[in-house]
Amino acid sequence: MKMRQLRALTMVADCGSIRAAARKMGLSQTAVAKTLKELEEQIQLPLMIRNTNGITLTRYGQSLLQHARLMLGQLERAQLELAHLSNQAEGHLRLGISPWMGLTLLPETVTLFREKMPKVRLEVFEGLMAVALPRLRDGTIEFAVGLVSASLPQPEFACDPLLEYEMVVVARQGHSKQHSQSIHELIEHDWVLNYPDTSHDQVMTEIFWQHGANISVQRLQRAQSVQLMLAMTEQTDMLSYFPKPILCAPLYAGRVMSLHLKEHFATDIIGITQLRNTQLGVAAQCFVECLLQVIRRRARSSKKEDVCLFDTLTLLI
Repeated sequence: MKMRQLRALTMVADCGSIRAAARKMGLSQTAVAKTLKELEEQIQLPLMIRNTNGITLTRYGQSLLQHARLMLGQLERAQLELAHLSNQAEGHLRLGISPWMGLTLLPETVTLFREKMPKVRLEVFEGLMAVALPRLRDGTIEFAVGLVSASLPQPEFACDPLLEYEMVVVARQGHSKQHSQSIHELIEHDWVLNYPDTSHDQVMTEIFWQHGANISVQRLQRAQSVQLMLAMTEQTDMLSYFPKPILCAPLYAGRVMSLHLKEHFATDIIGITQLRNTQLGVAAQCFVECLLQVIRRRARSSKKEDVCLFDTLTLLI
């Protein structure tokens, strides 16, 4: 298999048709179709189904696509590292990040990284680990800064812990329930939560069931992003549940508050997650070093916003 064939396969998968892929690659439609035909003949398996709506990958095509993304990603990282060694570093670094990190520590980290590697373009994917893991598997991102938990597939991923923090029940400032002392006082109220479908029972146990609190499913609204969840919490009477460090994010400090309940909730760890037995490329290593530098500096800072943030965190580095 040749790299040009794998590039054609990934581009067709991303674009959905040979015509669109050819346009993006700057090649003729005939050239791309010929390259894909050569690939199918070489492996003697059908990779695509052509129809009026474009291209659909077969199960063989889907399987090869995952390997193709990983191989192309490794090649790009190798080229970037060689360019860095010759002081000509250019390229593309893709990473995933937890929403609360994106709201607090990411901006300064990006600024520092851009000073060190100004010709490397960043693409940052925000989301929970349920969003990040498939992208790590197929090579779309090189690493993720996200939740480290026992549910991560340990043989597949390696994690380096950075920070520990608490999860808290949250309401807008001035909420009628802000002086509540128990989760049992809140089960007749509407909530807005952000979690993947597969985590429903885990989240219900974490917030309610382990404390003997049963809440009607009609009371639970789902927001498919943390930003939506925060906006709905701040601007309505809905209650929510999220990492305590978010309370110190500039956008929300003073607008939402944690409730001081007698129940104890989860303590989570955030860290660097990557595919096991892989080495981060030079740009990724530089980004991680910048992040560590920002964490250590702000942990020692006496600025009000830094004290607020690191009062909610425990350093693990």
